Amino acid sequence: MAQRWEFTRGLKDIGNGLYAWLQPDGGWGWSNAGLIVDGDQSLLVDTLFDMHLTRDMLAAMADASGVRAEQINTIVNTHANGDHCHGNGCCPHAEIIASEASAKEMAEIPPDALATFKKMGPQLGPAGVFFADIFAPFDFEAVDERLPTQTFTGRMDVKVGDKAVELHEVGPAHTGGDVIAYVPGDKTVFTGDILFIDGTPIMWAGPVSNWIRACEKIIGMDADVIVPGHGPITNKAGVRRVADYLAYIDTEARKRFDAGLSVRDAAHDIALGDFSSWGDAERIAVNVDTLYREYRGDGQVTPVMELFGLMAEMRDAQRAR
Repeated sequence: MAQRWEFTRGLKDIGNGLYAWLQPDGGWGWSNAGLIVDGDQSLLVDTLFDMHLTRDMLAAMADASGVRAEQINTIVNTHANGDHCHGNGCCPHAEIIASEASAKEMAEIPPDALATFKKMGPQLGPAGVFFADIFAPFDFEAVDERLPTQTFTGRMDVKVGDKAVELHEVGPAHTGGDVIAYVPGDKTVFTGDILFIDGTPIMWAGPVSNWIRACEKIIGMDADVIVPGHGPITNKAGVRRVADYLAYIDTEARKRFDAGLSVRDAAHDIALGDFSSWGDAERIAVNVDTLYREYRGDGQVTPVMELFGLMAEMRDAQRAR
């Protein structure tokens, strides 16, 4: 089923008024989005990392569906990361729905903070160089931020014309308030960053059990088309691979935590095996750090630029192998 849509940049017609916008290579910042249309109603699942990218996407969606940006009724932001919400301002009349937890996180990390980090770059050492490098293609200064206008917890059901859309809060997992959007009538689910396909998941929040449970929830849905937050359109086998990665990293990190290894040493020590071909493997540093926080139970959060510094070190080490 997933092979019907080639992983190339642009709009994919899923059928019956559903579309997916894909952005190879699916790595840092290169996220996917979706559009659901029925009659004169429309719902956009996520926007992109800046307004230039989002405008390009919306123009293609308008050409295919007849729905212009200013006509979009609703945006659902699956979570608070900017590559899924920084383009909200391109749809000035849309109601914006997110989980309560995501809305809180969005307000805490404004786009101008990312712009500042990116500008400072080398002044922040290896972490800043790494940050500026991975986010070089994106214009964080060209963001007219629009925050959610409606929030929910747990589950929210919405209608797009006659189509039922189920919004399920499955976080905290990748972030504090992850949401998936399920269209049962079309057997399609838009997962946000619960799924990175052929790319390494990054667990900012956890717990890992929630994320694995979210994967199991998707597998249990009557869904033939699964649009991830990053990477190609997939199927349930792709979802299982993400769950397998999370379970593997949990097992391996726990061994090293119990043995007294530091986060840094554990991240360097864990062999990625079958997962080594996935992009952005340096994210294991964040995943191990989040797992260690969970094991300790102290809630102590490592400063984000420290984590970017560790990822920079991991990337250099992996490239040297």
